[in-house]
Amino acid sequence: MNKNVSPLVLTNARIIDPANNIDEAGAVIVEDGKILAAGASALNQGAPEGATTIDCKGTVVAPGLVDMGVSVGEPGAEHRETLESASRAAAAGGVTTIITSPNTDPVIDDPALVDFMLRRARDTALVNVHPMAALTKGLLGKDMSELGLLKEAGAIAFSNDRLPISNPSVLVRLLTYARDFDALVVHQAKDTDLAGSGVMNSGLRATWLGLGGIPKEAEFIAIERDMRLLAMAKGKYHARLISCPQSASAIQKAKDDGLDVTAGISINHLTLNENDIGPYRTFHKMSPPLRTEDDRQAMVEALANGTIDIIMSDHNPQDVETKRHPFAEAEDGALGLETMLGAGMRLVLNEDISLSKLLATMTCNPADRLGLPAGRLSKGAPADLIIFDPQKPWIVEKEKIRSRSKNTPFEDETLTGRVLTTVVAGGILDNDAM
Repeated sequence: MNKNVSPLVLTNARIIDPANNIDEAGAVIVEDGKILAAGASALNQGAPEGATTIDCKGTVVAPGLVDMGVSVGEPGAEHRETLESASRAAAAGGVTTIITSPNTDPVIDDPALVDFMLRRARDTALVNVHPMAALTKGLLGKDMSELGLLKEAGAIAFSNDRLPISNPSVLVRLLTYARDFDALVVHQAKDTDLAGSGVMNSGLRATWLGLGGIPKEAEFIAIERDMRLLAMAKGKYHARLISCPQSASAIQKAKDDGLDVTAGISINHLTLNENDIGPYRTFHKMSPPLRTEDDRQAMVEALANGTIDIIMSDHNPQDVETKRHPFAEAEDGALGLETMLGAGMRLVLNEDISLSKLLATMTCNPADRLGLPAGRLSKGAPADLIIFDPQKPWIVEKEKIRSRSKNTPFEDETLTGRVLTTVVAGGILDNDAM
């Protein structure tokens, strides 16, 4: 990250800061890596001595995105992704803070490995990196990790990644134990017995393709169970990724009952459906699977009404050796860091949600849930921000993807909304670095 950077003034901009309910013409002033002023009020302040001034020409200045769903290959699978390559992809997509999953090799279930991730990020990453640690040893869902020691080492939250904890006794103990450390449990709810060997959403489309289906019940029954366990433990729970309206209903009921729960969704499940799989396109094989168009629309509505709090990329790099297989045998997962904002702009252009609402779910909402000072343009906040043109179209070209893997479901598609400049800790990241 940039050190000892000069002051920065962004003028002639549309300032959108959902955390402070700002959407107005104005400026942003940055000094010593912090926000000095933002919005219309900043127009009345003089520029600090020696400041670099950028004329934004009416484009949007917003907080940098905070992505709660990023898998990196380091350590253990650096051929798929490293912290450095993931951070370049993040910077290109306007993501200034990434929360890494513990699904590495070895699994991040030891304080020394949390320290390793933080040191590697400090030495190689362009953006802020906060590692999540494993809820259970080896992500096996059996033995609890040492949550207290892991949090002390710097773990931002605790997750079993995409692997559900099937044993309710283990999960309720984890929720109770985490409560004592004010730690957030991030869980991917799934009934593995109901899901069986399915590989896509259960229904007519799966039958036509001759593929095994995963019923929605495998998700929402598990969510309903988790909400009952959360009521017992009185802990802090974040549903990592939900994909069907019944799950959203269970989350909303839990919120109404006063439980400390939030819900996330991937940009893929908001903008794609099972029909996008087409002729067995493995870049669209995900977990949970892409659902029906009706389900997608219901999830957009749940986002709009606040049931779903956070959008993440669910960035999961996979190389050709794991994706170039028959659909049923290919690994789950897709890239997302570089396309999360552009894909999200589809919801804005369709008038499903406002631009401010979209940005809230990618900035202040995840930052607040994680207790980070990021995701806002408040005075004194870290100067992590983006300049982007919400009207600028661009094509997702394979050869221009910064990730080491290329498994994007948006390959060759045109997205609208292009990040022009990314600023981290007050320092401008140049395009060559990104």
